[in-house]
Amino acid sequence: MFRHQKQLQFEVKVERPDPMLARQIQEILGGQFGEMTVMMQYLFQGFNCRGEEKYKDMLMDIGTEEIGHVEMLCSLISQLMDGASPAAQAEAAKDPAMAAIMGGINPQHLIVSGLGALPTSSTGVPWSGAYIVASGNLLADMRSNLHAESQGRLQVARLYHMTTDEGVRATLRKMLARDRYHQYQWMAAIAELEEKNGVVVPASFPAEAELEAQPQAYAFWNLSEGVESASGPWAAGNAPDGSGEFVYIDEPLPEGQAPVAKVPAPELHHDLDSSKVLINK
Repeated sequence: MFRHQKQLQFEVKVERPDPMLARQIQEILGGQFGEMTVMMQYLFQGFNCRGEEKYKDMLMDIGTEEIGHVEMLCSLISQLMDGASPAAQAEAAKDPAMAAIMGGINPQHLIVSGLGALPTSSTGVPWSGAYIVASGNLLADMRSNLHAESQGRLQVARLYHMTTDEGVRATLRKMLARDRYHQYQWMAAIAELEEKNGVVVPASFPAEAELEAQPQAYAFWNLSEGVESASGPWAAGNAPDGSGEFVYIDEPLPEGQAPVAKVPAPELHHDLDSSKVLINK
């Protein structure tokens, strides 16, 4: 059960309207790494969680918080759109400074949502459920969550420097702080799960089951010009799970065969054999 509370998690109050900024903020609302994505990702992971109850509870706590972040951004975008209208846009065009601000307005904010937020990115791409990861494997999902929070916080930080509106910045600072905590959270969960089951996903498919392919788990193939990659910890030393030693292969050779595909039937019209011309039957 979900219950909506009218108060926002944190205050949202802008100093002045800015339709251009409203358009840019759409990215951290409905973009690939926006709040809508982490909201749906954590909730679906929580809905489907079959592991320990503490993981499900954590996912539902944060997923529900992200619903509130979506509402905060919707309020922020609405406030930045206050006063915008087709007439105002035309009037703004008479003043070069105002035209620079109003000229970047998202027309859908006027035509589609009536000065409200949209479930889209900053370029108008609709939010997609394809953005979310909810695999049922806790370690795989937690790593995806850390990635999502890392990219999301990066985008909020970039937006922070795109405005001097202290009200907007205050809201973004709260989001930056929460995104930082969420990164701590996922890192802690990842460390705990790795301690329990190992660092490789899925733990239920052990290295021994790879049979003759096991050596391929430790070989770095140099497949680009230069050998600088040899100096990294991924090319020498122990594997993270301690199961083997990395080796660097400077000039790897292919180990498979050259594929030879069979010629398809003439009816598929690959035109590989010009001597076979189909005649209407």
